[in-house]
Amino acid sequence: MSSPQVEDTVSASDTVSASATASVSDTASATASAPAVAAPARVPVLGDPSVPLPATRTVWNGSAPRHITAATSTASGRPRPSWTQAIAALLGAAALGILAAAAVAFVRALLSFPFMQDFLAAFPGEYTPAIAVEPGFAPWVNWAHFFNAFLIVLIIRSGLRIRNEKRPTAFWTPRNNPKGKVSLTIWFHQALDILWLLNGAVFVVLLFVTGHWVRIVPTSWEVLPNALSAALQYVSFDWPTEHGWVNYNSLQQLAYFVTVFIAAPLAAATGFRMSGMWPKRAERLSKAYPIEWARALHFPVMIYFVVFIIGHVALVFLTGFLRNLNHMYASSDAVGWTGFWVFVASMVVIALGWVAARPLVIAPIAKLFGSVSGR
Repeated sequence: MSSPQVEDTVSASDTVSASATASVSDTASATASAPAVAAPARVPVLGDPSVPLPATRTVWNGSAPRHITAATSTASGRPRPSWTQAIAALLGAAALGILAAAAVAFVRALLSFPFMQDFLAAFPGEYTPAIAVEPGFAPWVNWAHFFNAFLIVLIIRSGLRIRNEKRPTAFWTPRNNPKGKVSLTIWFHQALDILWLLNGAVFVVLLFVTGHWVRIVPTSWEVLPNALSAALQYVSFDWPTEHGWVNYNSLQQLAYFVTVFIAAPLAAATGFRMSGMWPKRAERLSKAYPIEWARALHFPVMIYFVVFIIGHVALVFLTGFLRNLNHMYASSDAVGWTGFWVFVASMVVIALGWVAARPLVIAPIAKLFGSVSGR
């Protein structure tokens, strides 16, 4: 229903008006000058032109508007790959397979030449270390290997979560520094880093105390041609004879040396630069070591560890997994199933750690070292 004052004003203006233009003008003036009177709530009637449409109303013309369709598909998640994308992926995989087969055929043909046979005879893939070392693996090596695998897997998981986390679900604040608040994921990542570095430090100390550093530190330039020889033998699938209990081949030695003495320190140095533990007042040091450098290196180093783990595990299983797993988990050179079952148990522990690495489990632990809040 309309207000009585408004209806009277409109009626009066219609009587006095002589033309349509004057009527519209007088009506607008009369309406503007009318006193404000609280009118009862007007019930919208479908089709009534005097009732404005809501801003969010959509007019349907027999089919869904394009913007509505796009929003619906976006909200449902990532679009499924089209047939063309699936075919392209298959063709890409086939191309990589063809390139790999071609590389194997090329290397096998190359190694069949007499000069390459002489090269393999001179550099079989390993050399005698300059310092004699007792063969075998002590139990501390097995334990350090397990802890390293457990921690590095969770470090990679939490690091990837940090990169993809837009809105942290919880935050951690140190007791002595209220301004040092970080997301709970970052705290977990840094706590794992500290444990990983402690495990690595113990491993390196014992490595040098026992003399086993000779196994993973090159002691002769012969390591380079022997590493090339081992690589060619791996690619040709005519793999070098494994003597891991006594001596690594040169390619393994270089890989372990790079991992322990180059990649691990780089991961630690770049992670420390990006963390809240970096001294804020060290302006000269910060200028000499910009945070951009750390960001540019930290992720590629993580990729290196992922590639190393995949290659390492693959070769363990392809080059006599029972004996290799006994080396790594049972301190034995026998061909048996003990190391395998210990390996399976370690994988179960790592899987449980992966599943448990979530705020519900992490928060009570984090509270022991600071305060945890939702924002």
